[in-house]
Amino acid sequence: MFIAMNRFKIKLGCEQEFIDIWKNRDSHLKDVPGFKSFNLLQGSSDETCTLFSSHATWESKEAFEAWTKSEAFRKAHANAGSRREIYMGPPQLECFEAVL
Repeated sequence: MFIAMNRFKIKLGCEQEFIDIWKNRDSHLKDVPGFKSFNLLQGSSDETCTLFSSHATWESKEAFEAWTKSEAFRKAHANAGSRREIYMGPPQLECFEAVL
């Protein structure tokens, strides 16, 4: 199992807009070989932002990497930068392979 997570820092007051962006986008993941599940997680807030993480589970690292080179990936990310002003910087990708 392989997990790919992107951490997002979203400006205070823009949380619902960020959630709505994810709710209304077509991720093109449902038919991608090796894809298992997806969750959008909301974390804590401080005086400037709220932390979110996208959490995708894959059968393997190879399946995830193949998706990043696919047409489905390009379609899913076509409008990724359209609301830049709600982000406190770029997302941070964190990847994990199951060892147990």
